[in-house]
Amino acid sequence: MEVAIQPYKYKAYNAKGRPIRGVVSAANEVDLYNQLQSAGMELVSCSPVSARSGAGFALFRPRVRTRDLIQFFMHLEQMQGAGVPMLDSLADVRDSSENQTLKDIMTDVHRSVSEGSSLSESMAAYPKVFANLYISLIQAGEETGDLRLSYTQLIKYLKWIDEMQSKIKKATRYPIILLVVVVMTITVMMGFVVPEIIGFIKNLGQELPFYTTALVATSEFFQSYWWAVMATPVALFFAYRFIRKSSEGFAYQMDTLFLRFPIMGPLIRKISIARYSQTFGALFSSGIDVLNCLRAAQQTVTNLALLEALDVVLAQVQTGSPLSSAFGSSGEFPTMVTRMIKIGEESGNLTPVLNQVSEFYTKDVDEAVQGLITMIEPMLTLLLGVMILWIAVAVFGPIYGSFEHMEM
Repeated sequence: MEVAIQPYKYKAYNAKGRPIRGVVSAANEVDLYNQLQSAGMELVSCSPVSARSGAGFALFRPRVRTRDLIQFFMHLEQMQGAGVPMLDSLADVRDSSENQTLKDIMTDVHRSVSEGSSLSESMAAYPKVFANLYISLIQAGEETGDLRLSYTQLIKYLKWIDEMQSKIKKATRYPIILLVVVVMTITVMMGFVVPEIIGFIKNLGQELPFYTTALVATSEFFQSYWWAVMATPVALFFAYRFIRKSSEGFAYQMDTLFLRFPIMGPLIRKISIARYSQTFGALFSSGIDVLNCLRAAQQTVTNLALLEALDVVLAQVQTGSPLSSAFGSSGEFPTMVTRMIKIGEESGNLTPVLNQVSEFYTKDVDEAVQGLITMIEPMLTLLLGVMILWIAVAVFGPIYGSFEHMEM
């Protein structure tokens, strides 16, 4: 008979006497007590989490961020360097973690390791937190007996990812805010300000120019269908996501189209290849074979058109082609990069060359992001300026015309 596993909220004290609260999955209270005992904690109180409250509880649980993982692996690396046993290191990381979700995960990981599982196997039970790349690097460290090197590689990689995410946010945050301001300004002007002025212009009793007529029609449309104007972008966004998930062909065509866009396309390509190169370099530096490095690195690329090109790299390396030749035939890597890799292959120093490739793409992404920000800001400002100019000309043009008629 299969035992049902359910989450339990608990309060316990660790070996240092500090109170620990969290949620752990267990078959019953005895199983929960045994789990906490094996993790070095003394259970004080517990209560099962119902399915309904558990769903709501999980919804509001803190997400494990990249910076939480950086601190996590830095802590493990320092403890490993100081010669602290694995179980003690995991217990210390668990107790010192400020992220409740990570604390609960480490409670389970500590129990699993204490029962004889490897660290990589225990972490693999949480794929949403510990990606396959992390597991591969930990496995490599377990096989070579140098987990500290794996931690170092993970810290380096996660810091790079965190920096990359910050750059992407920087590239999109201000333009999005500016776009929202532009849309709200246009909506307010067309829905509230312009209608008040239009009534006065219509009473002038003269023929309105086409640009004023267009403004009147636009304003009336906003007044009647403002809800459609606001809802259409949201509806299109969710419709796109639904169709993309439903149709791989549609997703591939859209990804190909995105790569052809004049500004966004090169940026998507550079960010994807930068992630790919950084991941490949981190795995290869840890002693993982080339084919597994290529497979793991592909998981960081989400654009289907680029993935198809990188499949060519993997297929050619599997048939015995040199890495430099495979990268060159993909059509995604610059000639300079393939030459650098070729030199690394011939000299037997591929690891430092891969690090240089990663630095090359990181710098390239930096320049692309700055260029995108520099270009988007004036474009949105120009759009807002053109809209205000149109309103000013459409409103004041007929008024000045009425003054001329009065003088005549």
